[in-house]
Amino acid sequence: MKTFDFKPQLFTTLKSYNRKTFMSDLMAGIIVGIVALPLAIAFGIASGVTPEKGIITAIVAGFIISLLGGSKVQIGGPTGAFIIIIYGIIQKYGLEGLTIATLMAGVFLIMFGVLKLGTIIKYIPYPIVVGFTSGIAVTIFTTQIKDLFGLTIDSVPSDFIEKWGCYISHFSTADLWCSLVGIVSVIIIAITPKFSKKIPGSLVAIIIMTIAALILKTYFGVTSIETIGDRFSVSNAIPEMQVPAMTWETIKSLVAPALTIAVLGAIESLLSATVADGVIGDHHNSNTELIAQGVANLASPLFGGIPATGAIARTMTNINNGGRTPIAGIIHAVVLLLIFLFLMPLAKYIPMACLAGVLVIVSYGMCGWRSFVALMKNPKSDVTVLLITFFLTIIFDLTVAIEVGLIIACLLFMKRMSETT
Repeated sequence: MKTFDFKPQLFTTLKSYNRKTFMSDLMAGIIVGIVALPLAIAFGIASGVTPEKGIITAIVAGFIISLLGGSKVQIGGPTGAFIIIIYGIIQKYGLEGLTIATLMAGVFLIMFGVLKLGTIIKYIPYPIVVGFTSGIAVTIFTTQIKDLFGLTIDSVPSDFIEKWGCYISHFSTADLWCSLVGIVSVIIIAITPKFSKKIPGSLVAIIIMTIAALILKTYFGVTSIETIGDRFSVSNAIPEMQVPAMTWETIKSLVAPALTIAVLGAIESLLSATVADGVIGDHHNSNTELIAQGVANLASPLFGGIPATGAIARTMTNINNGGRTPIAGIIHAVVLLLIFLFLMPLAKYIPMACLAGVLVIVSYGMCGWRSFVALMKNPKSDVTVLLITFFLTIIFDLTVAIEVGLIIACLLFMKRMSETT
């Protein structure tokens, strides 16, 4: 009986690797790297950290997940699902707390893989998964309203309902130019696929809106459009490895957030890998994938990164552009590293409203409203689980939603087993 299931796909695919496959992987890796750039910056900022931390995460985690992962085409990095968790941990425990929680999540993920829990995680009821992702999407959209319209608010409340009340009461402070940048960015990202499947709409929007903002500022005296450089000090220096000071009390207080990161990362990664399998006609090794995710989350925070997992959008971009082996994922990490080293200072000119537009489109893509509506026609038990998970996610927080969701999943499993027997 096998006691350890760790078989990285990279070493399997290299046995029959050839020049034709490499050229396909090279093109796919370059394109995914370009697609990942604006998302990594946007996810980093929305999570409450600096833009370079988002890119560092995509580089380090993206490389390790491709090197050690159990899927041939999975692309790893920061994802929208983690934004709310990361932001909440930083607010409560600070950046050092986030680093420790991410390291702990890495250990949990490795344990999941070693204990062969990968196949079990994939069987979490579909209504719970849809409830999580839809709730996360609504929450991400909510966090972007201030930057999208350039609202003047000193401190935005953390509570969902209070946040919308604050937006409504301050909507008269909306800036016309920021609003135009944000809305036009959304339109550009939405219509770009109709003209080009290769060039990501988010990159097109960032280039056009950054140039437009510079022109407005330089030649027309428009200074109200806030940019990344206005809010952050942007650096392209490779950070030194740092190990945080850990105490037993700190570790105990961060068990729940770390477990939330690990469980959500496992669910999202394995769902992404399963979808990718259906497209390329392959089967990933779920336990190997979890171990790779764990190693990535051990390495990423040591260089200032944030939690990372497999990303469905970037994985599908990889597949659609011909990527068929983990080499494409490694190339994507190298492309991001080169951009980080030589072009990162230019990021300071990107308007915050444009990044908010990018995240609005991301939240729309995550919401899965068609699946949500379809599930509302299911039996009452499915609808109840869906709505409980959804409202817990947006009104309370994802940690509570995942804890309750897993309890519900266990109860549903026992109910089905009793009906079967």
